[in-house]
Amino acid sequence: MDRTGAVSVTRIPADFDRWNDVLALIMRAFASMDGVIDPPSSAHLLTADTLRDKARREAGFVAFKGDRIVGCVFALEKVAELYVGKLAVAPDCQGQGIGRRLMQAVEDLARRRGKAALELQTRIELTGNHAAFARFGFHETERTAHEGYLRPTSITMRKVLA
Repeated sequence: MDRTGAVSVTRIPADFDRWNDVLALIMRAFASMDGVIDPPSSAHLLTADTLRDKARREAGFVAFKGDRIVGCVFALEKVAELYVGKLAVAPDCQGQGIGRRLMQAVEDLARRRGKAALELQTRIELTGNHAAFARFGFHETERTAHEGYLRPTSITMRKVLA
């Protein structure tokens, strides 16, 4: 195991076999949202198999600290942008620049593919996310109410790539 604490970010390969580790990471990272966001996160619907299927449809990246998976992100290709989802960083590794490294990998991919922007959604209640994504260069573009809610529950944020 790497004792320097160095973090590496890599694209998830086709033969990737650590889906249970990625699932455990997402569940730990999203656990802090339980009881905070309304409607609740869909993370509890994930399985190792649904993540594997997601990676077949979307570009995925994982962050490693030694051999431990400490972060992940997925990006769905749309016509003009990449849609960023399931950005997760291990709770004990937050504040170490791992999210920024993962977002940079997605941005680099978007630029290579000639995309004009990155887009994502976050929940209104997660004000820390709004601030973090603003530091990554994202700006709010829309507030959306989920089915059955009279008030907005999520915020769409966009980063235009120059």
